[in-house]
Amino acid sequence: MKALLVLALSTFCVSAMAEEVTTDVAEQIPVEHYTYSQQLDIAKVLSMSEIPNVCEVVPARMTYEDSTGKKHILEYRVMGNGCSNG
Repeated sequence: MKALLVLALSTFCVSAMAEEVTTDVAEQIPVEHYTYSQQLDIAKVLSMSEIPNVCEVVPARMTYEDSTGKKHILEYRVMGNGCSNG
């Protein structure tokens, strides 16, 4: 009886882990590269990458949802935070 219970629990755990892996694979979102002519539909910003403390143009990423609820990752270029004004 104990062996049957262990077998049932292990089957449940394996199937739960397999479901989690397929969800993570489906969650991978292609990175879009921003151009100035692009029309953006940003309803909600989910996250933004940190801007490094350098004095040069660096890539940055923003993850957002559009008005239909679809997630996007947008990569764009931004000036770093390490420049002084003098």
